[in-house]
Amino acid sequence: MRRHLFAIAAAVATTMAGVVPAVAQVAQPAVVSADPVDWTPHVLDGTVHAIAAVGDTVVLGGTFSVVEDGDGFRYRRDYLLAFSATDGTLRRFAPRLDGPVYSLAAGPDGTVYAGGAFRSVNGVAQRGLARLSVATGARVGDFTAAVNWGDVRALATSGRWLYAGGTFTAVNKVPRVGLARLDATSGAVDTGFDAALTGATAQQRVRVEDFALAPGGQRLVVAGAFGRAAGQPRVQLALLDTSGPRAVVVNWYTDAYRDSCDAGYETYLRGVDFAPDGSYFVVVTTGNAHGPTRLCDTAARFDVAGLGRHGPVWVNHTGGNTLLSVAVTGSAVYVGGHQQWLDNPQGNKTAGPGAVSRPGIGAIHPRTGKALPWNPTRSRGVGVRAFLATGSGLWVGSDTDRLGNEYHGRIGMFPL
Repeated sequence: MRRHLFAIAAAVATTMAGVVPAVAQVAQPAVVSADPVDWTPHVLDGTVHAIAAVGDTVVLGGTFSVVEDGDGFRYRRDYLLAFSATDGTLRRFAPRLDGPVYSLAAGPDGTVYAGGAFRSVNGVAQRGLARLSVATGARVGDFTAAVNWGDVRALATSGRWLYAGGTFTAVNKVPRVGLARLDATSGAVDTGFDAALTGATAQQRVRVEDFALAPGGQRLVVAGAFGRAAGQPRVQLALLDTSGPRAVVVNWYTDAYRDSCDAGYETYLRGVDFAPDGSYFVVVTTGNAHGPTRLCDTAARFDVAGLGRHGPVWVNHTGGNTLLSVAVTGSAVYVGGHQQWLDNPQGNKTAGPGAVSRPGIGAIHPRTGKALPWNPTRSRGVGVRAFLATGSGLWVGSDTDRLGNEYHGRIGMFPL
């Protein structure tokens, strides 16, 4: 997900108190419209890195500080903001954080989990993780999780658990390198669950760039800078069984990401998302490299069924431009970055034979791996950092302000 989270089914308010609703990937019946709605607010600076839906409210996280509402009034909102999911009206939600928010996950009882590179929340020391009331912005004091350093760049909930991924090496002083499972109410570390991620070399710093939970929370696919999981070779990508008390590395692996791209990348994987039926997932990459035999600057589908080594079912090449985010809805695989084209295996920052123009955002057929006709366009910038698929449409967060040939400051929504 690079920083994309799916909507929580029905109303969060209907869940039992203190129980986190399971992640529910939304299967959309059709490709969304290429014409975004006209009522979303405008984020005027920074980047939207994360989107979550909590009841009838949309929450954004990122590096921004100013938002403009539909009437043209501007408000200070550092790193977090919230608004109505139906008309864009800004909520009073304005917690005080001292650093960026890179990930969000909806919680129970009208709350949201935030992960990032902050060190304090509403004046209270709490590094990298927090649970907040969406109605008031107050910190939920019973949730006391904190990382030792680095950041939290991926979050997901399932039942009583909150999964966190990033660059940390401990949570609540319990050693956990890049990935942890926490009690969603208290923030306590699940001491039995440890994927034991290690670098491909002794010098490599482990970093979980993104992960995605399968429907039901039984599988977790993890993407990032690592070479082993629980002692088993898993280069940049690992599939874990999360159904029991321990993190079990599934007998599923791929060699597709063993080849290097640009030497400057510890990992070139940037986003991953499961299909709504859990049968496959799609990975998107950067890499600053090209060629039909490498998976740099690509989207690739992998099926889950079967044991042992797996190759991609299909690969869609941009021709040397980064993809950062992916959302799989059943009817489409939406990808975003600063790409210029899709269907471009022969291109080298040029349009090769068969390439189709898809500036900044595009959609791929889930079965064939070819670009769909959907082409709203967006100003490319660094790229799309967040997708959120809901029953109403597709939310898009980025660092630019042109989406569907209209002005939309860093956030927009394509309706079904």
